[in-house]
Order: sequence, then structure tokens, then C-alpha cells
Amino acid sequence: MSTAIPEPSSNGADEPTSDLYDLRVVVERIEGRSVCGMAVGDHIDLVESSRLRLPDGGHFCLYALQAVLPLLPAKQRQLPAGDWLERDDLVACPDPEERLIMRIERTGIRSIPTDELT
Repeated sequence: MSTAIPEPSSNGADEPTSDLYDLRVVVERIEGRSVCGMAVGDHIDLVESSRLRLPDGGHFCLYALQAVLPLLPAKQRQLPAGDWLERDDLVACPDPEERLIMRIERTGIRSIPTDELT
């Protein structure tokens, strides 16, 4: 992974764009008892800056999701190499009985017109 922070690009029409990663949040392991019905490998995708997508028929626990949500906007951007969030990608669900551990993965990058970002 490059350590340089990408500059805002342009789509050729003098409209600035921002490069954002699409993300996948994956259940990596469950060290306790699963009470929310999730299993290792379950996931949710964050694409096109702000769209959450579940696989057909899938679900994702609201409480696990709330634990990871604050980190997603930062993980969508290239961060300096020394930033802890550039290196770390594991998040724990707040349920102490479950001990569900999620991993944030970058799945792709896209250039989005900056004016279209929320």
C-alpha cells in the first residue's frame, strides 16, 4: 500500500473528485457465545461513500454495527502510514458475552465527485 496521501483528482471537467475506499466489515471470529445469530464470515459492505449493502438474506447485528460505524469514514480515506487507524483493522462488538471480533477490509477505491459526498 502506498504511503503517499492521494491528492484530490479531477474527472477531466474541472470538477474535483475524492478517492474513497469501498469497505467490507467481516465477522472474523466469535470468542464467546453467539446471541445475535451472526457467524464467522458474515459481512456488510460500505460502497459509493455512504451505501450499506448486505448479501441477499443476510443480516448484521445493530450493536456490532454501531461499534464499527465511527471508524468507517476514516478507513475510507488513505491515512498517513504512521496513523494507528491505517495499521489497525479489528473492532470488537460491545457485547461482553459474545466477544465478536470484526475486521474492516478495503475492497476497492473509487473517485467520487466531491460535490456528491455527504
